[in-house]
Amino acid sequence: MESTTHQDTSVNTKNSRWLISLLAIGILLGIGFRFFEIDRKVYWHDEAYTSIRAAGFTSEEIHYELFQNRIFPAPELQKYQRIKPGSTAADTIRSLALDPKHPPLYFLMARVWMQQFGSSLTASRSLPALLSLLSLPLMYALAQELFASNLAALLATALLALSPIDILLAQTARQYSLLTVAVIGSSWLLLRAVRLRAWQNWACYSLAVAIGFYTHPFFGLTLIGHGVFIISYWLFVNKRELRGNLTTSKFFLAITAGLVLYSPWIYVMATNLDRASARAAWTRVSPGWLYILRMWLLSFTALFFDIESSSKNIWIYLLRLPFLLLIAVAIYQICRRTSISTWVFIVTSIFVPFLLLALPDLILGGQRSAVSRYLISCFPGVQLAVAYLLACYLKTQQRFWQVILALVFTASIASCTVSAFSDTWWSKDLSYFNAEVAKIINKEAIANRSIKDTIVISDRGNDFTNMGDLLSLSYLLDKDVRLMLMSQSPEIEMLNKYSAPLVFRPSEKLISALKQNQRRLEPILESARLFRARRAS
Repeated sequence: MESTTHQDTSVNTKNSRWLISLLAIGILLGIGFRFFEIDRKVYWHDEAYTSIRAAGFTSEEIHYELFQNRIFPAPELQKYQRIKPGSTAADTIRSLALDPKHPPLYFLMARVWMQQFGSSLTASRSLPALLSLLSLPLMYALAQELFASNLAALLATALLALSPIDILLAQTARQYSLLTVAVIGSSWLLLRAVRLRAWQNWACYSLAVAIGFYTHPFFGLTLIGHGVFIISYWLFVNKRELRGNLTTSKFFLAITAGLVLYSPWIYVMATNLDRASARAAWTRVSPGWLYILRMWLLSFTALFFDIESSSKNIWIYLLRLPFLLLIAVAIYQICRRTSISTWVFIVTSIFVPFLLLALPDLILGGQRSAVSRYLISCFPGVQLAVAYLLACYLKTQQRFWQVILALVFTASIASCTVSAFSDTWWSKDLSYFNAEVAKIINKEAIANRSIKDTIVISDRGNDFTNMGDLLSLSYLLDKDVRLMLMSQSPEIEMLNKYSAPLVFRPSEKLISALKQNQRRLEPILESARLFRARRAS
């Protein structure tokens, strides 16, 4: 869409070769990081649920089988992470229909992948890593469509390839890397349809809309951004031309066709709306504005720099401020130097999805905009803006902006390297401490191996989230570890032959039952709610 005003001809041949080589190396490194140490980080709560649903289980049936005042060897829980015997793809869809905020496309792909390659951590995470590679050529095509510049397109592709948060999502067995592909791909197809005006281009866009929705409902954030762009395009660019009216009409026809293709799952969501709303209730709990601002800073700067952020050390956040400034300057330059259609597209792709999440948090309370993976629709626009900024100034002020580019790439590579060798990361959310919990439990299991079993007591938890984390731990725990999983009416007499068992995330009911059994909880890792239940003296 952008004119050739900013062509790459001013870059001399030597510098151009150096720059293209650097960008090619960056892209190859980014591809490598997506697969390097792919099984190292803890397989967290949400990933465990991906395997549950792809395998054809429902959370209700697993709850019913596990939490019945019984003792299980920890590795036995792994059976719920493998294909359910006798199940079909229909079972995967039924499982998802009970929690319809997750459409079936990725989970059906994961099921086929599991059938072919097994359910190991490496196998489960290889699928999203491979899917994430599709976003790279699509980002190149989108940047070319916007800027008509090979340099800007290569920069955008390299920034996406080396983006620490995109690599984290690529190594997560969830649908988020596929959502990134849908966001970038649909944006490219939209711009092509606007430029070429052919019906077949609008048909491709309509199909991309359906794929996006079947990947994640939050694709709707991108779609609304597209709608604001098209209306703005009509108002400010082609209002007086028949072409502008036709573009708007074709856009809404394409959206309608995409929603018709998605209508079967719209029906599923409508019939299970109360359940879906209940499962998302945690997003409506307000954690306070300091936390939300911190997560905004973390989420957007993690596109370029992401050294571990669980610490409350102020320097961790101050180091991110230059990247926030870089983003702000990039958006300003996009608005100042590009055509109306280009800057409106970039601005709407960033701010419309963000405001759709942030305004409800401001007005109603909640933490929707503080969840980094919910902001995926915003991220490509930021990367495109920064790529354009760098492409412009590498031509006119080469030395300074070469240093800036080198610093950005160094920060991204350093972030990805540190992350690759870490057992956990801030993105693991509920399961952040699971790797440390497993180490503590396994250490005790080794010490007790010749004497007695190591028992870990747990139940569903106050918010019924323990099952996902127990499945997460089952990947890490020693085969000699036994899990005593209590029902909502715990038979506490089972504890009598154990002098000081471990307790993981007990509910208030379980804590009360332990007290009745004359047990006191001694913290071992309080941040993870891991305790030892000692007999009261």
